[in-house]
Amino acid sequence: MLTPSPSGSGFRTLLHNRAFLILWGGQIISQLADKIFLVLLITLVVNYNPPPFLGNSMNSAVMVANTLPAVFLGSAAGIFVDRYPKRIILSSSNVLRGLLVLSIPVFPKLFLILLLIAFLESILTQFFAPAEQSAIPLVVPEHNLLTANALFITTMMGSLVVGFAIGEPLLSWSAAWGGNYGREVLVGGLYILAGVILGLLPLKEELGPDRVELHPWQDLQEGFRYLRRNRLLSNAMVQLTVLYCVFAALTVLAVGLAGEIGLKPTQFGFLLAAAGIGLIGGAGFLGQWGNRLHHRPLPLIGFLLMATVLLLFSFVNSFWVSLLLGAVGQTPDPATLYQWQLGLGLLLSVILGVGSSLVGVPMQTLIQVETPPLMRGKVFGFQNNIVNIALSVPLAIAGILADKLGLRFVLVSMGLIVALAGVWAWQSTRRVLEDIL
Repeated sequence: MLTPSPSGSGFRTLLHNRAFLILWGGQIISQLADKIFLVLLITLVVNYNPPPFLGNSMNSAVMVANTLPAVFLGSAAGIFVDRYPKRIILSSSNVLRGLLVLSIPVFPKLFLILLLIAFLESILTQFFAPAEQSAIPLVVPEHNLLTANALFITTMMGSLVVGFAIGEPLLSWSAAWGGNYGREVLVGGLYILAGVILGLLPLKEELGPDRVELHPWQDLQEGFRYLRRNRLLSNAMVQLTVLYCVFAALTVLAVGLAGEIGLKPTQFGFLLAAAGIGLIGGAGFLGQWGNRLHHRPLPLIGFLLMATVLLLFSFVNSFWVSLLLGAVGQTPDPATLYQWQLGLGLLLSVILGVGSSLVGVPMQTLIQVETPPLMRGKVFGFQNNIVNIALSVPLAIAGILADKLGLRFVLVSMGLIVALAGVWAWQSTRRVLEDIL
């Protein structure tokens, strides 16, 4: 069970944990390589000749090829994490991804080969993700798990923002410096560097002979049965699924939201960046002081914050902001109205990010603490599966619903669903959470 951290805990304690620093450093470099690899794929597309039936959908085809393994293979990959040393899986999955990227210049410039490389890279990633989550409890004491997860989520979101922001400049620089193959050398080198670092990870694992034999179908069934019996873990998974669904839908709806608050539709990235900053800030706060709040209903507060923001987003337009300013005795000119709209929109995005951290960090910690060591690979593999599905489905339907039913209707509906999900989840888990968080 998790207990409040002793004095002097928080980030400072983790920074004195050599094993954690190795795992964290490998995560940072690997996550950064992941994001730059996606930019590299899009960059390379223009140099490949597509088959006629993919002429107008090359970028989408590459993204689909890189997404399919995440949707279908996450649970299966988790089986291997329970059966084999996690250090080897963490290291070899990165080294193999690096070699795969380095092999791109060797193959003919056929678009189907690029699709295959994107597909294989994603398959290897499915082994890395559950192994990484399973390794955290092996190198961090239970009273520091909340802080460790906060730091991992912070760097994950940071790599998302930084990786996509610096991806193109870095690839351009590497092409200028290294010539025709400089970009592949950069990305492949980052993966291999992460693999070498993670190969130094001192993990104490005992693998008995009964764990070496692999029975995929039986292992999958065992994992599903365990999650079905353990309502606490199932509810935590549901909460994480709702969380990721909201963020995935927001990436689609942000284009319309940007127009509502006075930005150009192409500037929707400001809203996503603000939400990322809020998530990073909330996770950082939890990492340093979260254990002092272990008796507070953090996930419930997080869901209600997110629901409130989604509802308020419906009213951050010129009409409602004018009414708000008029109620306080101001007659706004267009410049003032724009500033208020923009400020309120970005502030709400930050609050949305803070709310999501109050759900994501405690729930991830709960899953790590409550899952037995021999089941972690299966559980985190399944989590990786449903998270990727949760990210994919809203991307497909959120825009269609907004076009058919209207942006405001979708936002209000999402807000109500998130609020109900938060109350339901808290009612289902609060007695146990009060003891362990």
